[in-house]
Amino acid sequence: MRIRVIGGGLAGPEAALTAARLGCQVDLFEMRAMVDGKPRLTPAHETIEFGELVCSNSLKSESPNTAPWLLKQEMRRFGSALLKIADETAVPAGHALAVDRVEFSRRIAEAISNESAIRVIREEVTRLDDSADQYALTIVATGPLTSGALSEEIARITGAEHLAFYDSISPIVDAESIDMERVYFAARWDKGTADYINCPMNREEYDRFLDALLAAEAAESKEWENLDYFEGCLPIEVLATRGRDTLRFGPMKPVGLRDPRTGLRPWAVVQLRKENVRADSYNLVGFQNHLKWGEQARVLRMIPGLENAKFLRYGQIHRNTYICAPVLLDELLRLKTTPRVLFAGQISGVEGYTESIATGMLAGIYAAALAHGVEPTPVPRGTALGSLVHYITHADAKDFQPANITFDLLEPLEEEVRKKVRDKKERHRMVCERALEKFEAWWAGQQTSASVR
Repeated sequence: MRIRVIGGGLAGPEAALTAARLGCQVDLFEMRAMVDGKPRLTPAHETIEFGELVCSNSLKSESPNTAPWLLKQEMRRFGSALLKIADETAVPAGHALAVDRVEFSRRIAEAISNESAIRVIREEVTRLDDSADQYALTIVATGPLTSGALSEEIARITGAEHLAFYDSISPIVDAESIDMERVYFAARWDKGTADYINCPMNREEYDRFLDALLAAEAAESKEWENLDYFEGCLPIEVLATRGRDTLRFGPMKPVGLRDPRTGLRPWAVVQLRKENVRADSYNLVGFQNHLKWGEQARVLRMIPGLENAKFLRYGQIHRNTYICAPVLLDELLRLKTTPRVLFAGQISGVEGYTESIATGMLAGIYAAALAHGVEPTPVPRGTALGSLVHYITHADAKDFQPANITFDLLEPLEEEVRKKVRDKKERHRMVCERALEKFEAWWAGQQTSASVR
């Protein structure tokens, strides 16, 4: 029996490659395709390629003993296919793991093409219960842009309303159009290499920018704008309405970014991050927005160094659909009412590229075991992976929102240890060390179970 994986973003290819590696035959479905010589796309995608990154090119911190680092370390210990490709296509980004978008997608496509156990089918899936005879299991990894027809199908089989909100993506500028005399390279607190371009603002410049931002005209109103944004990815114009200093304590935070030319800390800073190895384009970190394109050009060119910026992509809004995982999923990412259907990626209630790949990896592991007749053991709660799954499957359903991996999700140290070890960094190190030990023990057990099936 084959496994069906729906979705060619991040979680889907990871799930497919994982299940194939563990001895399963896989059909990978992706609705984006060439139709009559033209690409059929979603509102946010620009290509039909696997693993296209639409919001950022960063897979978060690589600083040791941080929560994102821990999640990636667990994934590396398993041998995550997409994380390996991310490591191989990394571009300098201080203490973060950022990738060359184009090369990252190309390498994912190459890995899938080279895997004989995977068959790619460029079709939209609109039913989930019509293939029990053909597929042992189905992994739904359709991400934030799940089609309307499949969304209706998910709502039908779950018997519950699925939730939806709309995310934003950041603008990208041509590197040659940045006035390098007005900016400086630095990483916050000098962590990692100084790969970020920093555009410093004094108080007067910040106030003028903020006033222009608050007065800027939003893009044409759409039906979805009546819905709530996700708090972790708010458009900058929404943040600006919450107070004059909100941006200075958010995406324009100057802390740890002292200007080496003056020795002083700016009033506010806009950071630019490389899009690719060639460093010929940069994205405005945290500057997702829903302004008209002409307004974006006018307002963003008030940022020092971007007065003559050439925009390769403007910010825009795209839909993000996710299920109420605490009600619907068990700890193996299966639908409680339909156990042969698993969910992974952002549609399962996680937020972020790394988290999406991670749940795709887990869904692939679980589906492969189940297809071979083995009931897998859920990844331990004390790991980063286990904590992420524990959150989405045990959170308060009434106020459920997608989550990134943070130490808040991880199991704390025992009380007596916390009392003895006061240093937060040391406590984080101990949590990470414990998590990695638990992950390795779990994975060794999974392999043993598989070998004796």
